[in-house]
Amino acid sequence: MHTNPTIIFILLLVFVSFTVYSQNSEDSIDSLDTQTPESVWQLLKHDGTSIFGGIKHTYTQPFKWKGKDWATFGGVIAGTAALLTIDKPANTYFTDQSKDIPNGIREIGFRFGKPALNYGLTTSVYALGLLTKNEKIRKTGVLLIASATAGGLIQTVSKTLVGRARPSMGEENLSFHFWSDEPGYHSFPSGHTILSFTTAYAIGKQFNNPYLKAGIYAVGLVSPVSRLWEGAHWLTDVALGVAISIVIVDGIDNYLKKTERYTYRNKKNAIRWNLKLGAGQIGVVGRF
Repeated sequence: MHTNPTIIFILLLVFVSFTVYSQNSEDSIDSLDTQTPESVWQLLKHDGTSIFGGIKHTYTQPFKWKGKDWATFGGVIAGTAALLTIDKPANTYFTDQSKDIPNGIREIGFRFGKPALNYGLTTSVYALGLLTKNEKIRKTGVLLIASATAGGLIQTVSKTLVGRARPSMGEENLSFHFWSDEPGYHSFPSGHTILSFTTAYAIGKQFNNPYLKAGIYAVGLVSPVSRLWEGAHWLTDVALGVAISIVIVDGIDNYLKKTERYTYRNKKNAIRWNLKLGAGQIGVVGRF
């Protein structure tokens, strides 16, 4: 029987996103805090406000940048400009590898960066936290939704405004048709990259283990690299997309922490529900 690789990939990400959210810092056992007394409607209103605040923070924060922030911004611009010199050879290299990439990997890379599938995953994570009234999972869902929305709006506007020609158009990497509504001139930045890596980066931030982080980030890079294989984007489109994802997720995460929208880390007496996995055993244990 043929199994759709996209379904397998989604199920894997949902499992990872569920287990990562409540990682125990002492023994790396996943745990869930006790349910809060608020109603689902109250939680939904609180989280909706948090999402809006995170998106607003993304767009207003540049007006508050200081020296270090502007230095980082300058570094990103300089790095992207440097990569322009290898856009064309990189495109040739990656498209030459396309024929050797398994169809399943190519399909996963394409679909994971699509809004419908990506938002299906992020909203599923949030719905799990909302229905179980688990603050940590809700907070991660809010981070995912706010980051994907903020990044999605940025890339949508930028594509039309910049009007950069895709490699498949057969034009130079500095060919622009500003305010173009043609898909062939919507190359900069890569929308697939922003959506997929935003999700992976937000989930990866929930882990302390650097190897787990690296593994999740690697999964998030499948979609960006797939756009290079397909000749749909230049290397600079993808690189800037990754940079935008990191800046947005870090910014919204910091906003949620500074405003103390979610305080599960400060709760001392909550029961911690631990998922126990081992040889011949599986179960849930509550710790007081």
